[in-house]
Formats: sequence, structure tokens, C-alpha cells
Amino acid sequence: MKSSFSSATRALQRRLGSQVVRVTDAARQAASFDGSKLPFLPDAVIFPRHRKDLTTVLEAANRHRVPVTIRGRGTSLTGSAAPRRGGWVVDMLSWNRIRIDAEAGLAHVQAGAKVADIQRAAEEKGWFYPPDPSSKEYCTIGGNIACNAGGMHGGKYGVTRDFVLALQGHLPTGEFVTWGTPTKKFSAGFNLRDLWIGSEGMLGLVTDATLKLIPKPAARWTLLAAFNTEPAAFRAVRALFAQRLQPAICEFLDRYSVLCAERATGATVFAGQAGRPVLLIELAGSASEVEEQKQTVLTWAKTHALAHRAARDREEADALWAVRRKCSGAMFELGDSKLNEDIVVPMKNYVKFAAFLERLRRESKLSIPTFGHLGDGNLHVNIMYHRADPVERRAAEKAVKRLMETVVALGGAISGEHGIGLAKTPFLHLQHSPAQVRAMQAVKKALDPNGVLNPGKMFERFEVWKHRRLEVKLPWDHK
Repeated sequence: MKSSFSSATRALQRRLGSQVVRVTDAARQAASFDGSKLPFLPDAVIFPRHRKDLTTVLEAANRHRVPVTIRGRGTSLTGSAAPRRGGWVVDMLSWNRIRIDAEAGLAHVQAGAKVADIQRAAEEKGWFYPPDPSSKEYCTIGGNIACNAGGMHGGKYGVTRDFVLALQGHLPTGEFVTWGTPTKKFSAGFNLRDLWIGSEGMLGLVTDATLKLIPKPAARWTLLAAFNTEPAAFRAVRALFAQRLQPAICEFLDRYSVLCAERATGATVFAGQAGRPVLLIELAGSASEVEEQKQTVLTWAKTHALAHRAARDREEADALWAVRRKCSGAMFELGDSKLNEDIVVPMKNYVKFAAFLERLRRESKLSIPTFGHLGDGNLHVNIMYHRADPVERRAAEKAVKRLMETVVALGGAISGEHGIGLAKTPFLHLQHSPAQVRAMQAVKKALDPNGVLNPGKMFERFEVWKHRRLEVKLPWDHK
């Protein structure tokens, strides 16, 4: 191992030991990329045992100007957890304790705890933690906090930020800090807790979090509805929400996503209605609340949908969910590479956005299946192409740029839950004015004066197309 950080790495290893500071090829390669599959080899991977190790690492990093990247499971799709500048990767997976306070309805968790494990632990005590990214069986709460992750429940319940009451961790300079308290009210000083949430590991290292829980829903009910066109589905959603009814889940799949799922399963979602866009709606709450809302949804479906089917029990509900689970992985029949762009569109512009996507498909000559969460407008636009085809690669690059420009013009956001990382750095200026970017950079400079924590992200333009991605399949790729 030879780099400008070699001597600092050897000194750290002598101080903490070779089991904490690992420099083997296997350890470094495993931590060299995240879900974006953009590889950057670090000098060492650090497995901290306690807070003192973290303080030691960060103080040494500041002394020697060594870049530090914090890592959980590495599910980030934008390169947020990729060690672009090399240096040291701090692996937090062993920090995974979960403790549920059943009386107060709180979850005390460490950064490496899996989101699905937190949900299961909460439900065992009669509580519910709603944020549910599709990678929840793999991703960690620390990563969810770093990117302010959401999921299908976001429209009704909110995203990660809405459930974090307190954070503990370290400033980039190494000092231990606590933001907030394990209480549901706190108004004492600047709210730096929320500053850390969504900062993609650039403003601090999260070790622990206190999460607010809500009562576990007593009842659930699921309905699948098909529509003639995507605009018809979007208009129907607006009509449903106009009745002041907020489903726990309102998932949209366009006709291209549905066709992929139908080909993968060998069965049509609705007999005689192959390849129709669908909405998957789930109600949750008390038994009386769900029963009352169910009648409203059934009346709505009879008025607006081409066809609909309600689940009579959880087994049938799981069968209805098959189309959603299958669609993402099945898209690879349309191309061997996917640009999964999570964007947000205001509800009032859903139909305009559908028209834009049709134009983009025609002009780019690419398949662009789209699905997502209509409760909060967070859509996943999947630009499919063949990596070996230079014409398709250029078309995909242009399509992403047009997508981001149009989303901002429609009053939306270039990312709803994936963050900026590396992949979306060319588009940050579309979302934020120069003054806004300078303000963010000033905060970064104030908290991280030596720029050691996750450098090279967000503010520095990164041309993804000029970098080779790894040809690896990750467990969450087709979720």
C-alpha cells in the first residue's frame, strides 16, 4: 500500500491494532464501492470498537488531512458511501444494538442497525416504524439518516427526518456531541440534529439515534386498480386525495413497469387488460377507520378505474403486491443497465410529467419504465440502455439531463431519498442558486474546517459517464 496517506495509516494501525485498522486487499476492495458501483480504493477500513476509537480516527484524520468516509451497508445508489478520495472508510455495521422503550414509544438504535430489524423489534412491542426503503432488509438506519430515506409509507407518515428525535455522534473534528433529547419536544438552541439528517455523512458521524414510533396499525386493506392510461391514473389519484383520504401506501406503476412484471410472472395483472398502468393502494389504521375509508376507496375505484380487485385477507394482499415486487428486476429485459433516478413532482403537475416522459421515450428511443410513491410524488424513473452501445449511452446521458431540468421546471426535486452523492452533482445547480450552495458550503466549512469527512461529494461536479462502473450484482439491485 503506497499513497500519500500511508504513513498516517501505519501510525493509526500501530495505535489501534490490525483488527481495527485493516489494510488487506479484501477489506479495502469490499469497501471501495456502494450501490452506485463506482469504485475508489481506500487506504484502510476501520472497524471501531467504541467511541474512543472514533475520536482517535477523526483526530488523526484532521492532523494528517486524511479523507474519511462513513459506511453502513453501502446501499447508496448515488455514490454517497463511495470513498472518492481514498483515505479511510469507517465501517459501522457492528454498531447495531436496538432497544425499544415500549412505554414511551421510542426506539434507541445504533447506526449499523438494519431498518427491517428496527421495524420487527418495534412491532413485537405493538409499535410501528414507518419509513421503509425498498432495501430495508439490507440498509442501516445510519445510512437512512444520512440520506433522509423515505419509502412507500412516506405520503401518510413521513420520512426518516420526521421520526428522529435525537442523534449522538462525532463532529468531523472528533468531538462527541448529542443533538436533541429522547423527548417529543425540544426547543433549546439551534436544531443541528436536522442539519445532520440528509447531509450524506458530510457534517458528522452518527453513532446512535432515538426514533419516534407510532402505534402499530390494527388493520390493513389492499386494493389494486388498473387504468387506461398514465394520465388517467394520475387524475384518479388527485380525485382520491381531494376527498381528504390519505392511504398508507399509494404506489404507481406505469404500463411499461407492469408489462415487465407480467412477462416475468407469465400472468396478466387483470385478465384482458394486459399492460395497463396500475395503482396499488393500502389503507392502515384502526379497524373502524379502515372500514370507513375502504368504502370511499371502492366507490372511487368504481368511478375512475378500468378494473379493480381488493384483497380479502393478507395472503391475497401479498399476491397483489407481486406486481410491485417483480417490476424493478424485470426491467433488465429492456436493457442491461439502469439509471434509477428518484425525483419528486408536485401532485398538480403529475399529468404534465406523464406527457414529458412520453416525449422523452420517443426522442431518446429508450425504454423508461417509471414507478413510485404518489402519496408524496416521489417517482423512480428508470432509464434503461445497453452499456456497450455508445448511441444508447449518449441518449441515456441526455435523457437524465432533460429529466432533471424538467423536474425542477415543474417545481419538483432532483432527489427525494437517494441524495446527491456523486451521481447527481451535475444537477445541483438546477435545484439551488449560487447563494444557496455557498450557504451550504459555509456550513460544511464551519463544522469540517479541514474537509476530511466524505470529501468530493455534492459540491464538486462528477461526470459519472467518464468513470467505469463495476460489473457486480448486489442483493438489493432488483428490489
